[in-house]
Amino acid sequence: MKSKLVLCGLTALVLAIGACSSAPPAKTSNTNTSTVTVTPAPAQTPASTTSSPASTSAAQDFTLINETGVEIDKLFISPHDKNDWEEDILGRDTLPSGQSVDIKFHRAETAPVWDLRIEDTKGNGIEWQNLNLLEISKVTLYYNDGKGTAKIE
Repeated sequence: MKSKLVLCGLTALVLAIGACSSAPPAKTSNTNTSTVTVTPAPAQTPASTTSSPASTSAAQDFTLINETGVEIDKLFISPHDKNDWEEDILGRDTLPSGQSVDIKFHRAETAPVWDLRIEDTKGNGIEWQNLNLLEISKVTLYYNDGKGTAKIE
């Protein structure tokens, strides 16, 4: 049950990030990947930040690969110590099986451990908890025999 809650939280964070970003994730036709930028809550953001997009990356950045066999309709990412999934970071976009998305955090983000939740179009969800994104660069999601698993790199 807790893993479902964690997955929900990550999905909410991902959704929140997508909704707050100024542009939808960019999709590239050659690599079937897109990029979603996660920004911290206003209280976590320095009062004055002037930087180029390249310098806004954080140690928590990672690539999420969907190998579940179903299209991910919603994606939430939330710090593990928070009880709220926030918003779907994919926004209006989806993540078809076999495709990936680069999750980029604002450089001011400091939380090391995160929870992730995905949902399909029917609202079925899977959660993963306690992902130390300071040590992870790639997460590949699978769904086999009614169970969600992940390969962490």
